[in-house]
Amino acid sequence: MAERALGRSGLTISPLAFGGNVFGWSADEAATHALLDECVALGIQCVDTADVYSAWVDGNTGGESETLIGRWLTRSGQRSRVVLATKVGKWGPRAGLSPANIQAACEDSLRRLQTDVIDLYQAHADDPTVPLEDTLGAFSRLIEQGKVRAIGASNYSAARLAEALEVSRRHGLPRYETLQPEYNLVDRAGYEAELEPLVREHGLGVIGYYALASGFLSGKYRNEADAAKSPARGAQVVARYLNPRGKRVLSALDDVASRHAATVAQVALAWLIARPGLSAPIVSATSVAQLRELAAARALCLSKADIAALDGASSGG
Repeated sequence: MAERALGRSGLTISPLAFGGNVFGWSADEAATHALLDECVALGIQCVDTADVYSAWVDGNTGGESETLIGRWLTRSGQRSRVVLATKVGKWGPRAGLSPANIQAACEDSLRRLQTDVIDLYQAHADDPTVPLEDTLGAFSRLIEQGKVRAIGASNYSAARLAEALEVSRRHGLPRYETLQPEYNLVDRAGYEAELEPLVREHGLGVIGYYALASGFLSGKYRNEADAAKSPARGAQVVARYLNPRGKRVLSALDDVASRHAATVAQVALAWLIARPGLSAPIVSATSVAQLRELAAARALCLSKADIAALDGASSGG
């Protein structure tokens, strides 16, 4: 499948990106390197991480994911085949989007990643305490210094993203070329209502996270007992999604999957890949076999009837 542009950045990626949130958490260094080797072999160029991954693990402080990626880049010599995306500012010691914090956080990320440049540097969350002109000015200086190629926004509201784009236009500053929103078959309204029209109007790339709704859209959670399959988040996923609408979506996924001899997860990803304006959903895996299964979604072509069935089952959310 053809690569897709990330806004006007000049960067292009396969219609699937890999999420590095598992690195230093459920994937140790050996597993991380095996997964990254397989990403390259499968033509999945974009690896998305953040400076705080995986600070939620006991004993971690953040930066573990970037560190493991950096070791792999040095070992493998594959830097030229990877679109490296990371994020700054959500929480932890480098929280916020002040110019000083952005500059320092970028230096830290470059050191951990063992690279000279970050392809896509994203604001992990909006920081309303800092004027957008200051935040974008800091990103501009990083681009001028050759440390960042393009910038993006994650978890921005439509209003704040529109304001940021206008600030960039008015002051001649680099604009956010990508948006990273939560988006999947059971979490649609937050993106589709206001963000989707905005990003399509301005030609931004979209790299959506939680593509499989924390595993729900893999078919892993079909009843209350299934929550025990994942003690860390199973109960939370079941409580959020295992309702009449969620069950309708799973039923529709089952039907489409059976027609294509595909897995439920592959169909859920193929629906996202077929969405106009979406550059790539982000997927995570902890084994090479799992990654190969998910990567096969790129070759799954859903019919208009398939998409209509999935849209109908998931409407209203």
